[in-house]
Formats: sequence, structure tokens, C-alpha cells
Amino acid sequence: MKIKILIPVYNDFQSVSKLLNDINFTIANLKVEFSVIIINDASIENQDIDVSGIDKINSIKIINMKNNQGHTRCIATGLKYIFEKEEFDYVIPMDGDGEDRPAEIEKFIEFLKYDNSRPITGERIKRSEGLIFKISYSIHKLITFIFTGHSIKFGNFTCLPKTTAEKMINEKATWSSFSGSLAKVEKNRSTIPSIRGSRYFGPSKMSFFNLVKHSLSIIAVFKTNVIIRSILFFLIYIFLISENLNYVTSIPLIAVLALAISVLAISKRENISELNDSLSNINNIDEIK
Repeated sequence: MKIKILIPVYNDFQSVSKLLNDINFTIANLKVEFSVIIINDASIENQDIDVSGIDKINSIKIINMKNNQGHTRCIATGLKYIFEKEEFDYVIPMDGDGEDRPAEIEKFIEFLKYDNSRPITGERIKRSEGLIFKISYSIHKLITFIFTGHSIKFGNFTCLPKTTAEKMINEKATWSSFSGSLAKVEKNRSTIPSIRGSRYFGPSKMSFFNLVKHSLSIIAVFKTNVIIRSILFFLIYIFLISENLNYVTSIPLIAVLALAISVLAISKRENISELNDSLSNINNIDEIK
């Protein structure tokens, strides 16, 4: 079995270096061939990675991008590169900062012994972030479920069979939202429990604005559902409060309208042409092992 681990990184090679060592330790006794593909999103810091003690990972490549394009699009580019250029059976995308715990790779492999045909998602059962983030994340999940009908409790940390990787690179939503796209193309998924780890070094670089954009990108994958449900909400709500319509009772209507407009706007990020052309943004490839 050949598995590619896909890691996007931007100016955090210290974390990636530690992650590689932790992966190396985790897979030591697994009868699987692991290789790592690192997508360097046009970082400006030095690629300081020591691979001298890494003996269990078969190969490590760094794909250096010409232009910074963001976390999600790096994963999309990586999936396309792996599908077209590499021999593999499964792909495991994971964050490079330690928040996706290498120890859980073993859970993926164990699950594949019983069901090797479906994608496996790491469903978050515990998070390491602060209270405000946890509350915001719960609100995001609730809004997503109400307006799309999908309960999405996973992020990038997944194990994708080759058939799923092919579906992902042929779906325009992959260019905007990994988890949203996976939920769209694969209704039949398996899950493992996943604990969100702590960052290896420094605070998170994700701003609140980017978190909101990330949330809307997921919801936008199902924009048709959002529009239909928003219209139904408007009709039912106006019918119920028609005799008491005022500035205060209008707030839910304004909020839903703002959500629908935002979703339609951010759905324009989905672009199959840019996804198809994504490999042209590769500057060069360093084979460090």
C-alpha cells in the first residue's frame, strides 16, 4: 500500500520539520509505504528541514509555488499533482503545524483493514482552542447544518482513496473549500475520532476574518440549498410576524439576507479552470529525501 501525506506550508518550516520526525516515529511499525509531498505556498523563510534521522518515510518532496494562493488551494494543487504525477493508493492531507496529530495516522491505517473503499474523515471530538473559538465553531456547524442540510465535522485531515482524489480534482468547489467539496462528492464516508492538537510553535496565524471566510466557503459549496432555505425562512418568518414587523423583528431577515449574499459572493472562488491549470504555478520541486 502506497500512501502520500500532503502538507501545505507557509513560513512554518520549523513546525514541518518536527511534524516529519513525529510522522517518522508514528509509522515505524506500519507495513505501509509512506511518502510526503510538501506544498510550499511561496514562503519567504528558509526551508530549514533536517531529514538526517528520518528513515521510515520513503521520500520527501517540496513543491515550491511561484505565487501565494492560500491553504485550500495548495491542497487542491497537491491533490492534482499527486493524482497526475505519483503512484499511490491513498492521500492523507494534514496541517503542518501539529494541530493534526500524526499519532492518528495509525487510526486511518487500522480502519483501512476493515473498509478500504471509502474516504475516512477525522471527526473532531475535542479541540485545543480557546472558548471563543469553540463557541464560534459550534455556531458555524449549526448554521451550516440549518442552511445546507449537511453536518460537516471534519477538516483537511482525512484519508482519501485514489477514486476520491480523482473526484476532488474534477470538482470546482475543491478550489475554494476542501471539506465542503469532499462532503459534496462523497456522501458515503467513514469517520475516526480525532482530537485537535496544539500548535508546535507560536500562535495560530488564522485571523478571525479568514475563519469567517473559511466557514462561508464551506457553506457556499451548497449555495442552492442556502438560497432555497433562505427563501423559505423569509416566507415563513414574515407570515408569522407580519403584524409585528419593526426594526427589531427585522434583524433575523437582515442576517439571513446578508448570509445569502455573502455565500453567493464567495462561491465565485470556485473555479475549475484555475484548478485544472494549478500545476502551472509550480516553480520547482526539491527532492530532499
